[in-house]
Amino acid sequence: MAEKPTVMAVQKALESAKKRNFTETVELAINLKDVDLSMPKNRITDDIILPYGRGKSIRICVIGGGELVQKAKDVADVVITADELQAIADDKKQSKKLANSVDYFIAEAPMMGVVGKRLGTVLGPRGKMPKPIPPGQDPTGMIEALRKTVSVRTKDRITFHAPVGTVSMSPEELAENIDTILKRVELKLEKGRMNIASSYVKTTMGPSERLI
Repeated sequence: MAEKPTVMAVQKALESAKKRNFTETVELAINLKDVDLSMPKNRITDDIILPYGRGKSIRICVIGGGELVQKAKDVADVVITADELQAIADDKKQSKKLANSVDYFIAEAPMMGVVGKRLGTVLGPRGKMPKPIPPGQDPTGMIEALRKTVSVRTKDRITFHAPVGTVSMSPEELAENIDTILKRVELKLEKGRMNIASSYVKTTMGPSERLI
């Protein structure tokens, strides 16, 4: 259950945002302190499964061989075979379009090296390198989890953002998603919450409301 102060902050953020003709994303901003992010070991790179999901469609691409491809056809948004991978990699425009249109990639474990070699230049900078899956395994569970996942990346910046849902979700759902992310981030920090200077919640175009 979400903490009451988080729910109240989310309610204020939603109420103060003007109505838009599109469904706005709700974002969490976290500002760190006393953390040297010039050192890679202090940076946070984490995939967090949100209890109430993202509130929008998340596109998943599966890259693999025959058996995996057959199992992925009904559950993934994009399915790419080994032969198709080569053609896509040779077409820079097509590979960039693929990288921009897909949220998460899954690749059959033995193909990880090939995928990295062929598509690493477009997927790496976007933080979308594929997650491995054993040959022939049913990808349904992994895909369902990724559809509710948010990636948190600090890189070398003390301020970073993460989507926590959309304005179509309830304040309680959004608050629980926020609390889940904050708790995971705290676990990654040497001094826990003491390393968080402040955090805010806001809609895409709305004013921010302070959480911490």
